[in-house]
Amino acid sequence: MSRPRVLNVASPAACADRIAVELVDFGSNRASEGDVAIEIHAAGVNPSDAKAMLGLMPSAVFPRTPGRDFAGVVVEGRADLVGLEVWGTGGDLGISRNGSHGERLVLPHSAIAAKPRNLSMVEAGTVGVPFVTAYEGLRRAGYPDAHSTVAVFGASGKVGQAVVQLAARARATVFAVDRRGDALRGFASRKVRYIDASRETPSETIRAESAGRGAAIVFNTVGSPWFAQANASLAKRGTQVFIATVERAVPFDIFAFYRGMHTYAGVDSLALTAADCAAILAEIRPGFEDGTLRPYVVDDGDRFPLERANAAYRAVLGGSPGRIAFVPRPAASK
Repeated sequence: MSRPRVLNVASPAACADRIAVELVDFGSNRASEGDVAIEIHAAGVNPSDAKAMLGLMPSAVFPRTPGRDFAGVVVEGRADLVGLEVWGTGGDLGISRNGSHGERLVLPHSAIAAKPRNLSMVEAGTVGVPFVTAYEGLRRAGYPDAHSTVAVFGASGKVGQAVVQLAARARATVFAVDRRGDALRGFASRKVRYIDASRETPSETIRAESAGRGAAIVFNTVGSPWFAQANASLAKRGTQVFIATVERAVPFDIFAFYRGMHTYAGVDSLALTAADCAAILAEIRPGFEDGTLRPYVVDDGDRFPLERANAAYRAVLGGSPGRIAFVPRPAASK
């Protein structure tokens, strides 16, 4: 039987066209005490995976196997875990420790979370980063309930779609904002008010349809382009969540901030270890099993073998709207 293989990046590239990734033997590594070895059946490809290879993640250490998200089967380690179908992600994976873009991954058993029974390997292997980021941002903001109003700016993105799903599952009133009316709309377990910012002013609509109060949680997935409108949409004592930005500096009205008793919460998913993420995935697993949460659709054309790694990374860096995944074992990923 051949040894498992993994992708390897020796050093960061100067540009996307110069990413040098090779497929190498996993080697003789075995799970040590407290670790498990996972046979990878599917692994999502995130922008952060590709950006790390461009040297845009300062904490990334090379040489390195990239990849944060995964789904697979435990094949070595604690006897009670062997054979378990698992899913996971982690800000340390592909950054400070070898990641999921290969046929085998070694992790501490504290990073193990049972996969939802009703999800395929490809579906489970592409949930990770977006849903973990969405959940952590909502948690930092106090997490919504049936009495909450949540506004999601950049709702068509992967994290935006996850925020909409989680907030809808919590039975919050949800406003989903995008720059165009034809922006992608993902699943939601209850009615969501979609706002086309090319035809409506988001803050005016949100206030008008919330009896003037605004949103208790504004999840800004884009940062600076939506900063002013997001602030204008905040309710008294509201929280704006940031996960990214285009421009680092924005005009900031301190008077409006303290008079509104507002809070800003930043989320960097790279700071969440695989063990941290396993706990979050355990929290959201029931939603996927009861159907109030749904995974992303991964089209056949967005499923890549490891041999086509460069094409997969370039697709992500090129802004592909699809959810892209490596499928090392196509038959096992169903």
